[in-house]
Amino acid sequence: METAKKHLQVVDTRAEVTLQEKAFLVHGSQQFPIDAETASKYSLFFRYAENKKLSDSNQPVNLLIQNNGDSFEIGPCRILPGSDMDGHSGCLVFCDAVYEIPTLLYEKKAVKLQAVFNDLAELRERKKAITGLFKEYTSDLAYDLSVYKKIFDDLDSRYREEPEDVSASIQKSIISSEGQNFLRFFHEKVEELNQIVKGFNQRAHQQHGFYFRRQLWHFILCCALMARTNLKPRGYAGDSEMMRMIYLDDYQGDTTFCKLMQKYTVSVPAAQSVRNRRTLIVDILHRFHAANCIAPQEKLRVLSVACGPAFEIEDILKSPHDFKTYHFTLLDQDPLALKEAKHYIYGIENKAHSRVQAEYVNLSVRLMLAGEPAVHNLGNYHFIYSMGLFDYLTTPVAKAVIEKLYRLLAPGGEMVIGNFHVSNPSKHFMEYWGDWYLIHRTDEEFKNLLPETSGAQVSLIFENTGSQMFLDLKKPAN
Repeated sequence: METAKKHLQVVDTRAEVTLQEKAFLVHGSQQFPIDAETASKYSLFFRYAENKKLSDSNQPVNLLIQNNGDSFEIGPCRILPGSDMDGHSGCLVFCDAVYEIPTLLYEKKAVKLQAVFNDLAELRERKKAITGLFKEYTSDLAYDLSVYKKIFDDLDSRYREEPEDVSASIQKSIISSEGQNFLRFFHEKVEELNQIVKGFNQRAHQQHGFYFRRQLWHFILCCALMARTNLKPRGYAGDSEMMRMIYLDDYQGDTTFCKLMQKYTVSVPAAQSVRNRRTLIVDILHRFHAANCIAPQEKLRVLSVACGPAFEIEDILKSPHDFKTYHFTLLDQDPLALKEAKHYIYGIENKAHSRVQAEYVNLSVRLMLAGEPAVHNLGNYHFIYSMGLFDYLTTPVAKAVIEKLYRLLAPGGEMVIGNFHVSNPSKHFMEYWGDWYLIHRTDEEFKNLLPETSGAQVSLIFENTGSQMFLDLKKPAN
């Protein structure tokens, strides 16, 4: 095994591959061996591997990759002109069909970037399933929003050259007057949407939601939170940056219209429930601490599952004594979320001049259920909570996770897990505007996730909006 900068390999420079993987530039009947490495997602740096070079680098070439007896040839490609190539002979880019380099390297598949157009006909056909009433509603809404946006944008342009503090004051006045009228109008349109789609089945919701977002995409991108839930830069909705925006609960954006769209989105009942659950978990933990005597030499061990940025830690640690009392284990499948949590806790430590006892575990539900050794190293916990995980888990997986977590709970310990309730009034707004689909459950469906033989004392708690519920499980002391 050798690293990518060795002989005839088309791989990321940090990877290892066999010497059997080779690459060539092909021009007519001629083949030119190259050493190649990733330049970017869609380009390759290369060096000629032998004293055999193209006489004219302006000529189109193909790229031939051989790997363990298999080979495929793609192109045409061209060599980018320019002298600054970091010592490379050139940089290769595709001329016609464009391919993603990591897919070529690691999956050995030549998948065209333009392959998304293969679904174009089917996507265009989807509009035939959309009801006339929904099309009319969407069209009218798009027009109304465009009118509002133009007015607010025109106003912004009229005071843009004012001093910064004057400009901020003017914008604040507009938001507190006509901005509130817009928010009332927008809420009425959301309520109208709820009425139109309330009888749809799951497939109809998905079809109409896709159509809706295509028509209103320009306005969706005006809202930072909705843009993120739609684009999903980390591959899933509900990431730590989205949580930060919800907790901030403010007018955010580059324009007045953008700020109003953001403020509405972070003010809906579902968003308020996210803020409420943070307080609820902290209150339950503090009550548990007050009711249970932990030995002076022992820490109260707390496990947060799908911890995200762990903003609630600051709410838990209210006194110098609290810093000495708790030991936190923060578990998340997203390493970026753990990195943010660690950075946030570092800020708490600096502010309080005290050290937070915390460890960080990068672990997915799949690996947890597969018996990953890291699970066995977790130990037992006095208090376990998960605020935003179970909305994404199917019933069989959710049951298995609860059972696994319950086994990690120490005798006399308490576990609190959350799930959105079917009565969540923001459900359709989240799905149609945010492309944010959750598994909503009824009271009974949620309770039925519990192991039948757990013997736990169980209660169901709702936060103030009624959008989310929480199973509170208390394990028998013996």
